[in-house]
Amino acid sequence: MRLIDEKGAQLGIVAVPEALRIARERNLDLIEVSPTAQPPVCRIMDFGKHKYEQGRRERESRKKTKAGEVRLLRLKPQIGRHDLDIKVRKLRELLEEGNKVRISVRFRGREMSRPEMGTGLMEIIARELSDVAMAEGSVRQENRIMTMMLAPKPGTRPPKEPREPKEPKAPKEPKAPSEPEQKEQEQKEKVAPHAQEQVQAEPIVHPLRQSEDAEDSGEAG
Repeated sequence: MRLIDEKGAQLGIVAVPEALRIARERNLDLIEVSPTAQPPVCRIMDFGKHKYEQGRRERESRKKTKAGEVRLLRLKPQIGRHDLDIKVRKLRELLEEGNKVRISVRFRGREMSRPEMGTGLMEIIARELSDVAMAEGSVRQENRIMTMMLAPKPGTRPPKEPREPKEPKAPKEPKAPSEPEQKEQEQKEKVAPHAQEQVQAEPIVHPLRQSEDAEDSGEAG
């Protein structure tokens, strides 16, 4: 096989046991990268690190593809002003994210006799989004569907605002006891010395002694 080390340098054509020995000495893996080549090409690398970097590149590629995709927005010719404002705000968000938007208006029944409703609607949208979008081509109509493509203007995507560092929390001050609690604590601390002596001097009667006294009193009776 043709062997390539972890730094990209070619080590020449070596036997499989020799390639495995070199990989083990460097605590790395031996990966076959081109099995159809003559001779096959193998590379010494950290396979776990290689898989991680490959996954990261794929995720970044998907993000870039998603940011530039074409989104579709459907409208009715007789849409109300409040609903139109909501649609315009949504269109602005999509354009600021870097997406193109295809706007389609579908005519039904007698609406086909009034195509100016669709063109007027397209003009309103293009005018209100003129600061962030530009129309690609003119308004087109095929059968019952009228379409217009909007693309974001260069530099319309707002930069991300840096997050402000959080202020450290001030340490909590110990809560001062209230006046009733303070008086109660002082009363507990003030214990009379003679009361303590009485408690300590009080004799302890053993249970066995009590039973013997009870038997003596019964025999005496």
